[in-house]
Amino acid sequence: MGGAVSAGEDNDDLIDNLKEAQYIRTGRVEQAFRAIDRGDYYLDGCRDNAYKDLAWKNGNIHLSAPCIYSEVMEALKLQQGLSFLNLGSGTGYLSTMVGLIIGPFGVNHGVELHTDVVEYAKEKLDDFIKNSDSFDKFDFCEPIFVVGNCLEISSDSHQYDRIYCGAGVQKDHENYMKILLKVGGILVMPIEDQLIQITRTGQCSWESKNILAVSFAPLVQKNRAEGSKPDAVELPPVTVRSLQDLSRVYIRRTLRDLTNEECPDKGLVQRAPQKRKRRRCRLRRINTYVFVGNQLIPQAMESEEDERIDQEQHKEDQEQQETQDVEILKAVNVLRDKIMTLPLPESLKTYLLYYREK
Repeated sequence: MGGAVSAGEDNDDLIDNLKEAQYIRTGRVEQAFRAIDRGDYYLDGCRDNAYKDLAWKNGNIHLSAPCIYSEVMEALKLQQGLSFLNLGSGTGYLSTMVGLIIGPFGVNHGVELHTDVVEYAKEKLDDFIKNSDSFDKFDFCEPIFVVGNCLEISSDSHQYDRIYCGAGVQKDHENYMKILLKVGGILVMPIEDQLIQITRTGQCSWESKNILAVSFAPLVQKNRAEGSKPDAVELPPVTVRSLQDLSRVYIRRTLRDLTNEECPDKGLVQRAPQKRKRRRCRLRRINTYVFVGNQLIPQAMESEEDERIDQEQHKEDQEQQETQDVEILKAVNVLRDKIMTLPLPESLKTYLLYYREK
């Protein structure tokens, strides 16, 4: 599934294409997509198609097409503080983007069938936290992944504000999925080749909306011996953050707000400069007419104003070419710089930085 938008040369180019095709429609979703490089979730040697609108699979590792993830993120209508459950969480790419939006007081859980994929997701999450500057530009809700079959979740599990299922759901499992949703919550999942958005409007009432025609592999139903009990999946508990952790969250938020006020352009998620620039179009003024035979022909005349505009355009094009390769360097990690200048013990600075080395 995919191929709905043009291929990009890098992550920002891909997001530009998704915006142009109206798959990404809101600022918060755009920022989350720009902050997480899709290519980082590919295996080494497999990144050639990372920025194409195509699904990717290698063994048990799988990524849906970017247009699918875009529609899912928009349909979930994410907000800070919500609880989110990702059924078939895979590489953790989607869960990590969700964590940037729901923030540190949200809940971010994922259930994945394959143990090797959960380990892969944890490795990618650890790499994001330790090495990505985007981690310092957001308040983050770290995903927690568990191994299990999402059709065998314990019946006494808590409910969620937002749920996404990344595999095809059979019609007879639809109600099972709905029960996991809180009243007022939104569930996005593929059923019968349609990606649908379901809103729970009451204890026994739901509203459904078709989003997009899709093709997903079906949910795996676990084989077990006749008469044996299923292995119930225990979802992670919803815990309250410690006072120490809360202090870190608020200190980092306060410092980030201060640095953004001091340097507003540096505190935002930066994107690479556009690789293409369309020249401005303007009409030449007609200053005179000449006779050719018996016909009166208008003739465009260059004026001093025309020459000045041409010179300004040429200078602007030159400046853009000179700065194109260095403009992205302005994306400075101002939060880290601010923490490192504080008169605090090194151990406390390291804690505030989540033990990041760069």
